Amino acid sequence: MTRTLIRGATVITMDAAGVLPVADILITDDRLTEIAPYIAADDAEIIDAAGCIVIPGLINAHMHTWQTALRGVAANWTLTEYFRKMHAGLATVFEPDDLYIATLVGALNQLNCGTTTLGDWCHNNRTSTHNDAAVAGLLESGIRAAFFHGTPKPDPKPGETPFWEVPHPRAEVERLLKQHQGAELLTVHAAVLGPHYSTLEVALHDFRMARELGVIASLHQGGGPARTPGGWDVLEAEGLLGSHVNIVHGHALDDAQLKRFCDLGMSFSAAAENEMSQGHGHPLTGRLRRLGHAPSLGVDLESVLSGDMLTQARVALGIQRSLDNVAHREAFGTIPPTTTIPVMEALSWVTVEGARMLGQLDRIGTLAAGKQADLVVLRADDLNMQPAHDPVASVVFQASLANVDSVMVAGRWKKRNGRLVDVDLSPKIAALNASGRKIAGAMGL
Repeated sequence: MTRTLIRGATVITMDAAGVLPVADILITDDRLTEIAPYIAADDAEIIDAAGCIVIPGLINAHMHTWQTALRGVAANWTLTEYFRKMHAGLATVFEPDDLYIATLVGALNQLNCGTTTLGDWCHNNRTSTHNDAAVAGLLESGIRAAFFHGTPKPDPKPGETPFWEVPHPRAEVERLLKQHQGAELLTVHAAVLGPHYSTLEVALHDFRMARELGVIASLHQGGGPARTPGGWDVLEAEGLLGSHVNIVHGHALDDAQLKRFCDLGMSFSAAAENEMSQGHGHPLTGRLRRLGHAPSLGVDLESVLSGDMLTQARVALGIQRSLDNVAHREAFGTIPPTTTIPVMEALSWVTVEGARMLGQLDRIGTLAAGKQADLVVLRADDLNMQPAHDPVASVVFQASLANVDSVMVAGRWKKRNGRLVDVDLSPKIAALNASGRKIAGAMGL
């Protein structure tokens, strides 16, 4: 049994206990044992956290981690260019080793930035070996991961069945589930095409598969015309929708659909910064809020932008406040009397709502006794954070990677004193660079 006592921090629990100005956190093995103003634990390792803010581990609900070696390559691409140059181009030259190093370094960067749970949406995995390589990278990193098994999207060759007519490979999902059943930090789910990107027959097959296997069916919705107009109506009539279905982006949904889907318990993941950059449209945040719901957030593409989830919370909050402010001025001719979204709500999008989307809110997403010890220690006494009048505002609007002092996953330190623990980064970064040069060079970039 190992015990760790984090002493004297400001603790943002994201739970009923709220914000504790000064508190201790006791961790026993992989669990949070107690959070209180003062805890006596002579047998525990003491971590002096005076001047720090402790928050739940951040949750990145949606990222294509396989693109880590292509950072910045897609920064000037619209979504249309991305489909053509990434999926029909760069993606086609990836070998298993490329997926492994991209996923490993991408996951390590998530830990470095304070993300303890990563929703890895892997859809450049044309063989079982590619899948195993990507999963190996996640496991080696030590991050808590949800591996969403997807399928590649190349342009079909003459005589080849196009990807939108190919059912999701159930046998491969079953293999991964069996292989990783009971894993401490890894769960397996399905990144399916959905009715926006597949035929109706494929969508029906994939949604039935997810329901029968008991996995989350996550899918992109939006980005050009749907391949199956009316497909959602059929899936709904067949009883295939529910809390196990996760929609990413969701811009093509009308208001009536969105309300029905919320009523069915479906979850929604926004990637606000990338959605605005690549031309998806405004994030669903405001539309969901009007229905009493909230999004989880994801980075989406490090080939476009940074992997920092605090940035995602800030951007999502800023764009929705802006939309709300503009709407109020158009309706009443004045600036709103007060802001529409408190900072606490934005922090919940990258903690509580991510855990809810993954069906793990009983384990992660908040700090409370009995939950997994996934947490982040932020240096609030740094230059950019002082004075910290409102800890939550300081986290959402002032904090950055520079303030992420320590990160714990399941009771184990993954980052301490500003550095990843037991990781030799130099050879990994060298391998990542070699992979990126090979892939870009093969496509003439």
